[in-house]
Amino acid sequence: MSGTDADAAYAAANPSPPPLPAESGLPPLTGDGLLALFREMVLIRRLEEVAARAYTQKDIRGFCHLYIGQESVAVGVAASTKADYWFAAYREHGHALAKGATARAVMAELYGKTTGASRGQGGSMHIFDKNVDFMGGYGIVGGHVPLANGVGWAIKQRNEGRVCVCYFGDGSAHQGAFFEALCLAQLYKLPVLFICENNFYAMGTPLSRQSALSDMSLRANGVGMARMQIEGFDVEHVREQVGRASAYARAGNGPVFLEIVTYRFRGHSMSDPAKYRPAGELEERKENSDPLKITRDRLAEDFGFTEAQLVAVEDSVETEVADAADFAKTSPIPDPSELYRYVYAPQTTSMDVGEQAPTFRFAR
Repeated sequence: MSGTDADAAYAAANPSPPPLPAESGLPPLTGDGLLALFREMVLIRRLEEVAARAYTQKDIRGFCHLYIGQESVAVGVAASTKADYWFAAYREHGHALAKGATARAVMAELYGKTTGASRGQGGSMHIFDKNVDFMGGYGIVGGHVPLANGVGWAIKQRNEGRVCVCYFGDGSAHQGAFFEALCLAQLYKLPVLFICENNFYAMGTPLSRQSALSDMSLRANGVGMARMQIEGFDVEHVREQVGRASAYARAGNGPVFLEIVTYRFRGHSMSDPAKYRPAGELEERKENSDPLKITRDRLAEDFGFTEAQLVAVEDSVETEVADAADFAKTSPIPDPSELYRYVYAPQTTSMDVGEQAPTFRFAR
């Protein structure tokens, strides 16, 4: 067989995925629609800033990873997948808010209070809110990616017509579980959107020192999956491009890998001073790539919103976040008797007469 024939045979056995639709099919954004997205981004930014202060005052304990600088990604994705299922990693406060969790529920969870989204038992890295199908934040790097396949399988079997969105960072894209998940998702044509939020740093390691690829979406080529790399600083752009991907997956074409280029303004976590950044990089990003600034300028310049109108939106967010902080501070802590409630499944099997129920002893 000649080289040309071999190439043709290979192409026939391994067809390329169909192209993504040229347009999302979403209605054009009005000024009021963009203003609503702006408010969601401001809400995430302000809640994270208040959380940072609470952490330094030891009102919030444990780990705390802030989403400041990346707000346009979650809010833009939500514009076409608000009614779908979402998974996230441990930098998930902004994702939970964009998905529809209330500021009170998120802040109370950060404080470890029983009124939190996970009843105070998850904390910063494990927010879960079934009320809005936010399927949780997960602390194991890349470990949650296969879980999205399970939900994608359920969607397909139930003919729900929905998608499952799975967020992870550039550091997760090197994990074995990540690659295994991509293989199975493509094999079974699962309606999953794998979204790599590439903020250029895996903890403190820059992308250039952790990956031979600068375009993380190329990972999808190994399994024949549709892919796309987009910039994530403009919420309108994210909305449209992710809308294309979600329309593709909803139509039964299978999963899509999206790399969304973004940038975090804070360290990896609250304990990280981020001194590994090159001098001037952060300042340049804040000046030219701040999602809030980009959207605020567009609202003023292209839609004619006045400074007073924009300040009124920002003030309303300040009020909402202050209320959430007060709510979290005054909410009760979980009852210690609930400590193991979600660790072990309750006894549900019947026992023969005279059989003794198992006794569990826990180290204190």
